[in-house]
Amino acid sequence: MHSFGYRANALVTFAVTILAAMCSLASLSDNFNVPTPTADVKVLNINWFQKQPNGNDEVSLTLNISVDLSSMFTWNTKQVFVFVAAEYETPQNALNQVSLWDGIIPSKEHAKFWIHTTNKYRFIDQGSNLRGKDFNLTLHWHVMPKTGKMFADKIVKSGYHLPEEYR
Repeated sequence: MHSFGYRANALVTFAVTILAAMCSLASLSDNFNVPTPTADVKVLNINWFQKQPNGNDEVSLTLNISVDLSSMFTWNTKQVFVFVAAEYETPQNALNQVSLWDGIIPSKEHAKFWIHTTNKYRFIDQGSNLRGKDFNLTLHWHVMPKTGKMFADKIVKSGYHLPEEYR
């Protein structure tokens, strides 16, 4: 006959194996979800555009953000982190990204929203590179599952232009 310790070890090993198999199946089931997110990010106004005393350019924008990420949520989704970034090129860098706004969507009920806001974070370029610059507004999201790997994607809205002169 087997001892109590041997039986307890066999039971715990079996339970952990079943739990690992269930987590693997849960993670694999997310591959069958085909999300169709929609987003519209617009610049309604350039509130001010100035040169700081240290020589850096700074911009304040009024944004209109309309998003529907409800298709991202499955039974395995814990939350979705979403942020809006301004992306532009300078002579020093092929890609500059400045985060303007972010948020955490905790559930499917909160995944469809519309906000009218100024940029939450300062839009500053290290140098005088923003005058007359074209830039894109990109909505990025990172889906954080309960089990399995995270995945990220984005929607790019192009065609925005900063003025030639400070105001």
